[in-house]
Amino acid sequence: MTDVTDNPTNEFVTVKIGPQLFGLPINRVHDVFMPEAITMVPTSTPEIAGVLNLRGRIVTAIDMRRKLGIAPLEDGGSSLAVGIEFRGESYGLMIDAVGEVLRLTEADIDQNPVNLDSRWSSISSGVYRLEGELMVILDVDRVLATQMPLVKAA
Repeated sequence: MTDVTDNPTNEFVTVKIGPQLFGLPINRVHDVFMPEAITMVPTSTPEIAGVLNLRGRIVTAIDMRRKLGIAPLEDGGSSLAVGIEFRGESYGLMIDAVGEVLRLTEADIDQNPVNLDSRWSSISSGVYRLEGELMVILDVDRVLATQMPLVKAA
C-alpha cells in the first residue's frame, strides 16, 4: 500500500465546455447553479455574459465558451455556472455540464502540451491524461485575473 504523503493528491470538479473536459480545483468551487435573468453589462469584454443576482449577491457571469474560443451552443440551450470567489468578488463560470469529483495524484499532472491553443494554455495549469481523454486543469486565478481591470499608478 502506498503512503498518501508520498503521492500528494488534488481533487477536481470535472466540467464540460463544448466537447472538452476541464478540471476545477474543488477548493475553489463554492456552488453550482443555473444562471437566470442575466443582465448585460454595456462596454464589458465579450467574455462577460453579464451580471445576475444569486441569493442577494451580484455575480459576474463569465462565458467560458467565448473565453476559450468554443462555438456557442447551437440551440441556445441552458448552461450551468460554477460559483467562484476571487479577490472578494463573486463570479459564475458558465459551463455546459458538471461531472464528478476526481482525486488525482500530483505526479500524474503534465505540463500543457506545446500544441494546446494559446487561449487555453494561458489559463491552464496543466493537463491530466485520463483513460481516453485529456482533462485540462483551469487555473481559476488566471481565468479571472484577465477579467480584472488594470489599475494604473498615479
